[in-house]
Amino acid sequence: MLLSLNFRIIAETLPEFWVGFMSTALISLVAFTGAIVVGIIACAMSIQPSRFLRVPAVAYVDVIRATPLLAQLYFLYFGLPILGVSTPEIVVGVLALSLNSGAYVSEIIRSGILAIPRGQVEASASSGMSYWQQMRLIILPQALRPMVSPLIGQAIVLVKDSSLLSLISVLELTRIGQALATDRFMPVEGLVTTAAGYLVLYFGLKFIASLWSYSNRASALR
Repeated sequence: MLLSLNFRIIAETLPEFWVGFMSTALISLVAFTGAIVVGIIACAMSIQPSRFLRVPAVAYVDVIRATPLLAQLYFLYFGLPILGVSTPEIVVGVLALSLNSGAYVSEIIRSGILAIPRGQVEASASSGMSYWQQMRLIILPQALRPMVSPLIGQAIVLVKDSSLLSLISVLELTRIGQALATDRFMPVEGLVTTAAGYLVLYFGLKFIASLWSYSNRASALR
């Protein structure tokens, strides 16, 4: 199959694929940064004793996790203009990815925080620390290390999910591959080149995860 590919056409369209690759990388970076912010806020609300804060956060996480990203993307894409909010397609896409991934990031952070032994939390409280001092000095430094690998895994999922933005005409990697398939009638070349771009992003993130794991093992042996 690889021998039958038209590599001349692939070489000619590499500048276009590079634009799509960089667009996907930038969209994913911005969306994951937004997901971290949303996840931290949702997690902070969900672990509060106040039902006024906890219930909306839990409802948000459950609704996002129970519905497909495509439905959420279309809801924002078609729903925001009805409400009188006109935004570019790329903004809608980044918002949808951030809100979707933020729910999973919230659960990752919450699991890391809840894994801290209760005795340490009670000891810090008895020493006179405020809630935010406990989080900043005791809980988060210990919870951060086991969170990183799941967060990188979620980042990989977000990169792949960003391909759905091609359905609302966002110029990214999958959209470039679709253009090659329709304009030059070469779907295999377009799909193979698109897949190669996602593989580069995947192995890049996997390499970061392996470096983190190696760093953790090295620090544990000291």
